[in-house]
Amino acid sequence: MGYTKTNPLSVALYFLRVADKEKKPITNLKLQKLVYYAQVWHIVFHNRKLFYEPIEAWMHGPAIPTLYRRFKAFESNPIQLTGLEDIKLPFNEKEEKFLKNVWNVYGKYDAGYLEALTHSELPWQEARQGLSLGEHSSNKINLAIAKHYYARRLTASKRKNS
Repeated sequence: MGYTKTNPLSVALYFLRVADKEKKPITNLKLQKLVYYAQVWHIVFHNRKLFYEPIEAWMHGPAIPTLYRRFKAFESNPIQLTGLEDIKLPFNEKEEKFLKNVWNVYGKYDAGYLEALTHSELPWQEARQGLSLGEHSSNKINLAIAKHYYARRLTASKRKNS
């Protein structure tokens, strides 16, 4: 599978379209977490990034600044797809299946749960080390740490279920 011209917005649009079809509104906060999980699990399963923009450890969890700014106007309200429906997404069938799996695991949770989940996980905690909970930060989440952390969780989960 070669590298496509994937960026955080195309990943976000995929999730927004699925959510729209399923009538499950998504806020910017939830969207950030879904795109984060897509990135880290893509690295675990495919050993390469889904997109190349950095993910920062903000006080409410992992965030991609360009994506946040794109949907900032919605504040904590559900994001509306108006004007975004016609953008062609760059995913092949395998990538869409991967994103659908991420949605199936994380899409059912609300933003607050996903925020708490990321706060409980090492990659965000490591990037926030030395900062208070409410402190602003543009520290980058180390994707090598994330890959190792989530790969270990996957292995432990497989052992538990076998």
